[in-house]
Amino acid sequence: MASYSVLLTKSAAKELESVPTKDRQRIVTKIGSLARNPRPVGVEKLSGDEKYRIRQGDYRILYEIVDAELIVTVVRVGNRREVYRR
Repeated sequence: MASYSVLLTKSAAKELESVPTKDRQRIVTKIGSLARNPRPVGVEKLSGDEKYRIRQGDYRILYEIVDAELIVTVVRVGNRREVYRR
């Protein structure tokens, strides 16, 4: 199985910086694991969008997958109360 490239949007990187340090390390590890398996156990496809989400504690990681180019793009990282709001 080929490895995917994981990219973060500028806004996702900024949101990740605002996460407390103890949670940030777990989130970064979870994002890194998307390179090996972009659809891990527990992933959910969001209705209405071509996005997926995984959970890490109280935080959610929203991302898009381009299978043809083997790219995973993280678009949002945030607390579950706020991450789905536009």
